Amino acid sequence: MQNTKFIESFEDFGLSPLMIQALQKKGFDSPSAIQALVIPEFLKEQSNIIGQAQTGTGKTAAFAIPIIETLKPEPGITKALILTPTRELANQVSDEIYSLINEKRLRVLPVYGGQSIEQQIKNIKKGIDIIVGTPGRIIDLLERKILNLNNLDFFVLDEADEMLNMGFIDAIEEILKQTNEKQKMLFFSATMPTSILKIAKKYMGQYKILKIENKEMTTNLTEQIYFEVRESEKFDTLCRVLDFERDFYGIIFARTKHETDDITTHLKSRGYAADAIHGDVTQAIRNKTLANFKKKVINILVATDVAARGIDVNNLTHVINYSIPNEAESYVHRIGRTGRAGNKGIAITFVTPKEAFQLTRIQRMTKTDIKRQKAPTINEVITAKKESLDACINEIIKENDYEQYVDLARNLIANQPAEVVTAALLRHVYGDEFLPQNYKQIGEFNKSNNFNDNSNSSFNDQTKLFIALGKKDKINPRSLLELLYTHAKTPARKVKDIRILDNFSFITVPFDEAETILRSINKDSRQRPLITRAKK
Repeated sequence: MQNTKFIESFEDFGLSPLMIQALQKKGFDSPSAIQALVIPEFLKEQSNIIGQAQTGTGKTAAFAIPIIETLKPEPGITKALILTPTRELANQVSDEIYSLINEKRLRVLPVYGGQSIEQQIKNIKKGIDIIVGTPGRIIDLLERKILNLNNLDFFVLDEADEMLNMGFIDAIEEILKQTNEKQKMLFFSATMPTSILKIAKKYMGQYKILKIENKEMTTNLTEQIYFEVRESEKFDTLCRVLDFERDFYGIIFARTKHETDDITTHLKSRGYAADAIHGDVTQAIRNKTLANFKKKVINILVATDVAARGIDVNNLTHVINYSIPNEAESYVHRIGRTGRAGNKGIAITFVTPKEAFQLTRIQRMTKTDIKRQKAPTINEVITAKKESLDACINEIIKENDYEQYVDLARNLIANQPAEVVTAALLRHVYGDEFLPQNYKQIGEFNKSNNFNDNSNSSFNDQTKLFIALGKKDKINPRSLLELLYTHAKTPARKVKDIRILDNFSFITVPFDEAETILRSINKDSRQRPLITRAKK
């Protein structure tokens, strides 16, 4: 095992002028720590390597540079295979390689599920030098006898630990069985599970571990706390945090793609500026989402671990572990995204009773005291909202940004007391947002050890409604909420579980609100009702 060895510039590696030119074009002045270790070793054409370093340390260039420099293309023969856990990473790695090729004639192809395999087959038959792919699609191409790995010069396993977490271990071994014995191999992993070492011993033979030591498992600039929650309470607890924390700007980590989408959909339905990235999100949408996040067009990013790798944002206020990670290293990677560039950050982890052992293990391995706190109370959330409103009003007054409304204000208070008009305006704009009874009680038990049912009619006696409008009618959550408010004065906060399908939609609202919606929107009895109660 080696420690970091610092090299001043890429010229010290003896790279070709074309490669130096490509690196300069990308703005790479000097190699990162992992590049300084891996590149010279890989260029020697002697060692198989396991590189261990956290994400965002330049690992892709560490293997791409020596492959591009030494690969000798042969017509119709694939010379390098790079395995990645997701199609998103396959595209990222492929793009990075293309950016370094410069004028060298090498053909690179990303292959993954969800894309036309027929088109991939056509491209492979034309001749591809470097294939970047996910295990499932590579297996598929091998079974179809399209891909031949007998003549590989390079085999790279990227994000090896994530491969294991996603259950690709058998697929990786199956692929390795069909490669030749002379290829140079490189595994990259942020952590070093024993399963990785077993595969390395079995297929690599002799290898070197090149490791970048982490000075600390966690950052001193990140305050770490956890909330004890029931699984069913997580989303309401999340909303409490978002409402309580002023100027929230952070990432919410979920365990699966489905959970990521589910959280994002529910956040949007409640009016939060949120969006999601995960392995099924296209690169174009990912780029747009990240651009909006960096510009703070949205202040909430919901992501899976793999999709969040490579995100470089230095001024996050919060990281929230909606689902506690299985590994301590993953926890460290997540919370390390806040508390950067000298800014104080807060990491909040939601822990259910059955996950208590995972929290204990993380605290032991990271040697960190993650402090238990209670989620903000209803009164604390309302107080925070009032303070935020007060600050906004004072800012508008300070900047004289109200003058165009003075005449309207005078007309409104001409026949009514100013406090009555102000209260009516607040009710019109904020609905029930400042009313305690509008909030669901969380973390409270009744005598039978179940959560208190809470007599609040806004959350009990929920009714599911069917709406005869869908995507084909250009309906989205925002336009649907506007429709409900315009015709029934239904506040967005009372509308839950919005599901918009092609031809129709569903919502869930309190029983008394459902009565108002049905009565207000279906008042023309001559037409077919637009909204009805959904059949159970």
